[in-house]
Amino acid sequence: MTFKTPTIGQLQKIADELGFAVTDDYLADMQAIMEPMAGGYRMLDQLPDEVPLVRYPRTPGYRPEGDDNPYGAWYVKTDIKGASRGKLKGQRVAIKDNIAVAGVPMMNGASVLEGYVPEFDATVVTRILDAGGTIAGKTVCEYLCVSGGSHTSSTGPVRNPHKPTHTTGGSSSGSGAVVAAGDVEMALGCDQAGSVRQPAAHCGIYAMKGTHGLVPYTGILPVEATVDHCGPMTATVSTNALLLEVLAGPDGLDPRQRDVRVDRYTKVLGDDVKGMKIGLVREGFEQFDAEKEVNMLVRGAAKKFAKLGFQVDDV
Repeated sequence: MTFKTPTIGQLQKIADELGFAVTDDYLADMQAIMEPMAGGYRMLDQLPDEVPLVRYPRTPGYRPEGDDNPYGAWYVKTDIKGASRGKLKGQRVAIKDNIAVAGVPMMNGASVLEGYVPEFDATVVTRILDAGGTIAGKTVCEYLCVSGGSHTSSTGPVRNPHKPTHTTGGSSSGSGAVVAAGDVEMALGCDQAGSVRQPAAHCGIYAMKGTHGLVPYTGILPVEATVDHCGPMTATVSTNALLLEVLAGPDGLDPRQRDVRVDRYTKVLGDDVKGMKIGLVREGFEQFDAEKEVNMLVRGAAKKFAKLGFQVDDV
């Protein structure tokens, strides 16, 4: 429907509903201010809709219950097979439920979005399928991806497979749980303030929050464009590098991406680490409620890295 500039009468009605006392001259000025914006909308209306093609057949999947979903981590289970060959051939990948998978329900952890079904795949989903991967389903995430815990999703809490009375961390709670439980070796999460790193730490898996813009965010419900990251959550370091290799790179659509540099991450896994730097943030170990055992384990790990050839410094 073509956007039309509101008439003076319509503007007067809005002013009356809001309790504003306005003059005819004021309404005319408002109409004049809105007209250039209306022209912009009319130009957009004339552009064709360029919805990406959905190339791989699929069904909507199903909502697993009971023993089929013991930790409450799956929102929908699917079996969407990608290309017949590629780097991810034979790999099943779980997708956080703020990432669009065409034809499969998506609610971003929030009851207000329940029933929404995307019409196209996010770029990262397309890349997984093009690389031969299989989409195993959508994983539960926290309500609008806001919580760092695993208790706010409208579908219920996500439980930690290692200790079901404990949190998985969030907001990519379901992705952390399905990898930790061994359902899949790979999952996607999204991170603004820890949302892939916290579940990885809580669940004992590996997650990568890459450089801003390294992985395209096209087709993913955002939180804030300057801090949105999508990244791999996996059972091993090598599978993390492999999945990142598939995901990374510009897609020509995401405005977060600029001068993106990618690498063959799987090829550098065995490279010499001598001279590489690791910084330990000093105040991170000085918080009043810090757990001594955690501090000890982290510093112990840092010493092991130093023996391997890393330069480890307090910063």
